[in-house]
Amino acid sequence: MNGLMMDMPLLISSIVEHAEKVNGDAEIVSVTADNPRHRYTYREAFARARRLAGALSARDLALGDRIGTLAWNDYRHFETYYGAACAGYVCHTINPRLFPEQLVYIINHAEDRYVFVDPDFVALAEGLAAQCPQVQGWVVLCSEERMPDTSLPNAICYETLVAGGDAGFVFPTLDEQAACALCYTSGTTGNPKGVLYSHRSTMLHSLATMMPDALGIARRDVVLPIVPMFHVNAWGMPYACPMAGAKLVFPGNKMGDGATLAELINEEEVTLSAGVPTVWLGLLAHLKSTGARIDSLRRIVVGGAACPLSIMEDMDGYGVETRVGWGMTEMSPLGSANNSADRRDDYSPQEFARVRLKAGRPIFGVQMKIVDDEGAELPWDGEAFGSLKVRGPWICSSYFKLEGVDAHAEDGWFETGDVATIDPDGFMAITDRTKDVIKSGGEWISSIEVENVATDHPKVAEAAVIGQYHPKWSERPLLIVVRGPGGEDLTAQEMLAWFDGKIAKWWIPEAVEFADELPHTATGKVQKVKLREAYKDFEFPG
Repeated sequence: MNGLMMDMPLLISSIVEHAEKVNGDAEIVSVTADNPRHRYTYREAFARARRLAGALSARDLALGDRIGTLAWNDYRHFETYYGAACAGYVCHTINPRLFPEQLVYIINHAEDRYVFVDPDFVALAEGLAAQCPQVQGWVVLCSEERMPDTSLPNAICYETLVAGGDAGFVFPTLDEQAACALCYTSGTTGNPKGVLYSHRSTMLHSLATMMPDALGIARRDVVLPIVPMFHVNAWGMPYACPMAGAKLVFPGNKMGDGATLAELINEEEVTLSAGVPTVWLGLLAHLKSTGARIDSLRRIVVGGAACPLSIMEDMDGYGVETRVGWGMTEMSPLGSANNSADRRDDYSPQEFARVRLKAGRPIFGVQMKIVDDEGAELPWDGEAFGSLKVRGPWICSSYFKLEGVDAHAEDGWFETGDVATIDPDGFMAITDRTKDVIKSGGEWISSIEVENVATDHPKVAEAAVIGQYHPKWSERPLLIVVRGPGGEDLTAQEMLAWFDGKIAKWWIPEAVEFADELPHTATGKVQKVKLREAYKDFEFPG
């Protein structure tokens, strides 16, 4: 017997309808090239998104066609998210930090019909256009007065496009399983792969991220998404914030500028922000050098890479809770969140320092398990390490145009490529990538935990650990360090002594090498494949 409930599809257009009526006066503030502090309301934003949807629908497009974006976090990009998806197209956010050949591959593989380009990226797009013949037009996200003189074929001014759209456009009623957004992995090995999100998956992910023990977004919040909108939909915040009615503050191309971020936090009274560790290091450096405060900020969410304990403890000094989040492009992205600060008094200072570094507990909707090399499930005892698998309604089953060919979801579980341990309280800790795991004498070493301790050294800017051949132990950890300001005199002996008492003795790296910089992906992750290649001839001292 079925329940007697209304059958209404979960569509992104329902966020628009709700926000217009319930949260219409909440603000969106943006830093843009043509306005240092653009300000308007959700009601005004969605009126323009309707016009954009109408303008797109008047062109030669079919439902499901892809609309690409090369853009920063600002109000025009926000409107494109909604105008494209709610009209029945797929908003394809493209990471402009990728190599040009990767960008060409992605745009062509996605078969983008139009690409919306921030003025900062017009020169980049001009270099790609000739190799992307299926793109019918390049829309420059600016006003008519700021429209650049460009060689882009069929260049269109965004404001002109929006002005010509139907203000009364009615969003179609779509199938909730219809695709709404597309994001490609950074492609550290092989070509990038496309993750295709549905309206249903996006709506469920947004609802889950709003929960108190996840991102905890509420109407009273002022949210500053520093994580780019081209990186897994800014972790879902452009959807969750209008759902809740939270004020949105977009930093534009200033997301890496500590002074601008501090100014936005203080002047707009930001309460919640999210970004990768390097962002917070830049903000903290500015605060320390100027003596500025960020008194409105209550919590930050850190993801994309392991968060050093030093960031958390520095933020404690400003009265800001640091909440670690973990996920993947393939997971929309949020899979777990660490809310251990709510139970800080239950731990000793040493225990709390260890617990707060973990990736956190799975949010409702995400199931996790760890398995051994034979696929047998391992216990949640905080000691067993295994390959991490996940499943849930916002986790991809296969990649775009690779359905049934390169599917990762075997037996209904997605292989994350991470090695993890889960304790009895459900706190998961990533210890390594499957391909990066270090086995010394048959026992696993967590390179991430070793890196976390290394980056806590006051003279270290960045560190990475890779496994290197050892005649006795098969593998031993090699630590590669980038010295920070004032660390010119840091020696290998001082670095190795730093680990005493902080990790197991047999985890302490066998040797230290110093480098001017580490290789990174376009999303800021260290490319250990390149490190292993660079140090392939390294031999541990006899």
